[in-house]
Amino acid sequence: MVITHNFSGSRDAAPAAREICHAALARKAAAAGIVLLKNNGILPLAATAPIALFGNGAGHTVKGGIGSGDVNNRENISIYEGLKAAEVPLTSESWIEDYEKRYMTARFQWRDKILEDAKKVENPFDAYADNPFVLPQGRDIEPEDWRGAAAAVYVISRISGEGKDRTAQEGDYRLSEQEREDLRRLDAAELPVILLINAGGPVELTDLMEQMHHLAAILQISQLGQQGGAAVADVLLGKAVPEGKLTATWARRYADYPSADTFGACNGDLEKEIYTEGIYVGYRYFDSFDIQPLFPFGYGLSYTEFSVEFEGVEADAHAVRVAVKVSNTGKLYAGREVVQVYAACPQNGGAKEYRRLVGFAKTQQLGPGETQCVTIAVDAKQLASFSQEKQAWLLEQGVYTLFVGNSSVNCKPCAHLKVETEKVLERTHPICPVQHPFEELKCAAPAMEKAALATQMKLPCVRFNPEPEEKAQAAIVPLADGPVEELIPLLYGNITKGASTLGSAGIRVPGSAGETSEALETSRGVRSLIMADGPAGLRLRQSYQVDRDTGEVIPTGVLGSLDNGFLDEPKHHDNADTYYQFCTAFPVGTALAQSWDLELMDEFGRAIAAEMEEFHIDLWLAPGLNIHRNPLCGRNFEYYAEDPLLSGMIAAAVTRGVQHDGSRGVTIKHFACNNQEDHRMGVDVRVSERALREIYLRGFEIVVKAAAPAAIMTSYNRINGVQAANSRDLCTVVARKEWGFDGLIMSDWNTTVPADGSIPWQCAAAGNDVIMPGNPQDDADIRKALREGVLKEEEVRACAGRLIELSQRLSQGR
Repeated sequence: MVITHNFSGSRDAAPAAREICHAALARKAAAAGIVLLKNNGILPLAATAPIALFGNGAGHTVKGGIGSGDVNNRENISIYEGLKAAEVPLTSESWIEDYEKRYMTARFQWRDKILEDAKKVENPFDAYADNPFVLPQGRDIEPEDWRGAAAAVYVISRISGEGKDRTAQEGDYRLSEQEREDLRRLDAAELPVILLINAGGPVELTDLMEQMHHLAAILQISQLGQQGGAAVADVLLGKAVPEGKLTATWARRYADYPSADTFGACNGDLEKEIYTEGIYVGYRYFDSFDIQPLFPFGYGLSYTEFSVEFEGVEADAHAVRVAVKVSNTGKLYAGREVVQVYAACPQNGGAKEYRRLVGFAKTQQLGPGETQCVTIAVDAKQLASFSQEKQAWLLEQGVYTLFVGNSSVNCKPCAHLKVETEKVLERTHPICPVQHPFEELKCAAPAMEKAALATQMKLPCVRFNPEPEEKAQAAIVPLADGPVEELIPLLYGNITKGASTLGSAGIRVPGSAGETSEALETSRGVRSLIMADGPAGLRLRQSYQVDRDTGEVIPTGVLGSLDNGFLDEPKHHDNADTYYQFCTAFPVGTALAQSWDLELMDEFGRAIAAEMEEFHIDLWLAPGLNIHRNPLCGRNFEYYAEDPLLSGMIAAAVTRGVQHDGSRGVTIKHFACNNQEDHRMGVDVRVSERALREIYLRGFEIVVKAAAPAAIMTSYNRINGVQAANSRDLCTVVARKEWGFDGLIMSDWNTTVPADGSIPWQCAAAGNDVIMPGNPQDDADIRKALREGVLKEEEVRACAGRLIELSQRLSQGR
């Protein structure tokens, strides 16, 4: 079988119709993900009202995080450009111009530092990750900068990314002194201030909100991709009505988070991370221990008002269905509301959160006075708890109280479910045993008291007697045939020189993350699969050149694939043809999830699939499903939420969109507990099996069962002493035996390279089918283990068989 490969991209540098169409979708998705946190009535603004625009993100709005989650798109629209395009009068042009000079000076100094440090390390990406660009501060703002303005818009921006966590210091999680001084001046001038938070996660605002008298509005805009500035202008001017909801709790103080003192580098110990909070993550913790957040999970305002009224509840053998009527009670604006259903489960003496999200639905656009009835299905698994003692998911005997509302705190009890006898929904196998015992948080007294009060309320009550969950069929292992020695190259990616942690290993599509093996392409027609990073779009090189004489791509280093080539600008070759790969930079994962819009996520997934087809990509290395355990995780922007149900449902919708025609696949990641970036390749996550299953694996389970993703990527970290890529418990027992996952499992990049990293042959033995991007040591180690009998021939054939099956399946879908 002859497999041909054409160059990806276009010789035409002009914007294609696809670019224009996807830019419009990026703008719509960005507006849908903006969360209005405060508004004293100043918003929306009149388009003719003069505005004073300040802040380090005003003219250089951060579109997304750095690292593999970046996108080398054509151009980005800043907030300054968005307001200018909307013809909003700006009084602070001179401040913006001065900041531009400071910004470019800082950029060139940053580039020089990275290029110098890159000479001292084996992998240039390490120099990049260790030196994240820090946006410079602007000059002091003066009265002439805001003279004549009706309001000031102040943008607080933060940059974070792969390989390095945020800090709780000023200028990151906390405001810098310059930011505080700027805002004090504006407040003293009695100018209404609209604060925009352009960051991948929370920034502490409590002091600001308590001290400022003229803080008129706050919007969490997150990082909105290439159309961010246009989307912000749409919302500020009322062309789009805010509809986003927070997907993570914003604490009043960093110290309020249960892992505040011990997260990552905070306690000086990067070798281990002990999840002492157990199941009490995010709103589960704040709710259960009566700690008041600054802004709760699920919270977000609109330019209109909604009433959310419980209509009724029904239960059958499979699910509970909650009917809710939503009305737009405002008089001026159409808008959308997110109905959220929470459940307080029986408090039987063990650790149990006060309530958890068990379902949600987003309304259609409702004009003033319009009403919509929605029905939200809650399956039994969402009400269940995991028992390590019984190795089962249990629906406990007792009374469950359902709450309906529009945030984790603004919800009212509406009905009781009565479970007469304990139900075993699903039997499990023991996994990931704790090697070093530790104390977890015990039951929360406030949670028990509040749940008891809720149980005593006179509410409609229905009996719930669900059938056990239909047991997933263990995936059938397609054992590859032929000489086993010929199959070994399928167990790692194409070995290329200069492969990096960031994924510059792709050859056939320049800038792609890597490829599976092409060893059997000619002999057996097993096409290698080409992969591209995500999750805000495809990360490819913006352009590349092909030598006309040799017909080969002219190579560039890893730094040339970063920041649109700013760090290592591509050199022009006269005897070469240039190809362009302008991908779309959509909003980051958190911003997408803040839309709570499953239909939009499907549409986004289909757009990703269209770009994958255009650029010859088989597997997209996304969605990211790790939980927002702590706001300092440097990669939280890639992930969706602190809640596993929301994360799983958003990712499932994206997966269905990408895989709608069977020709492309997603790779859900990082499996599991990749909740910090500092020392991510060595940290040992110590977590109970219950917390692991209820919080950190649950989102992955939802996606596997609801959307059948093509692939899973294991994480770098250890879980209770075992590298994730070497964990048979994760790869085989949980994913394949319990969930019925029948796709490919791959490692994260270079997991086997560190001395204390994953062991190559143990990846195959665990069921981690492919080591990416592949190196000669992987091959040698696997062959040695096979010869010595510690790696079984059947295990090699199973890994190779799954890769062959997926390659054939994706090829048949085209």
